[in-house]
Amino acid sequence: MPPPNLSLNLAEEPSPDELDVVERGLAEHGESRSEPRNARSLVVFLRDARGDVVGGLRAATVWGWLEIRWLWIAEPHRGQGYGRRLVAAAEQEAITRGCRHAWLDTFDFQAPQFYARLGYEVFATLDDFPRGHTRYFLRKMTLQP
Repeated sequence: MPPPNLSLNLAEEPSPDELDVVERGLAEHGESRSEPRNARSLVVFLRDARGDVVGGLRAATVWGWLEIRWLWIAEPHRGQGYGRRLVAAAEQEAITRGCRHAWLDTFDFQAPQFYARLGYEVFATLDDFPRGHTRYFLRKMTLQP
């Protein structure tokens, strides 16, 4: 039980400022016990001739790791090597930022084989997430230019 002067509050839509308090607190706690976090966003877009976004990769670099969060390519542009090029561009920028490793997660109905072809290996799975499927966690232990 929390002390009487504190309360628990479930927030379905917290403000960005409230989220920042928690993130900053956790980052400060971690940085006092490890190397500098150096967290930075990394985004690579795939654009068509008009400049419209038809794909992209959202990631972050933190503690010497590239964390690929989302990779998406519009259906008409899939299977043409753009995913590989987006990952390669992110990995190259991560190396420039001093990253040594990369990790990501994907689902059995998404792209585990795609990432395996790029040198990523499964290091953990989460079964039945979502129901009837598997979530894969993959890593690449050595990023190379």
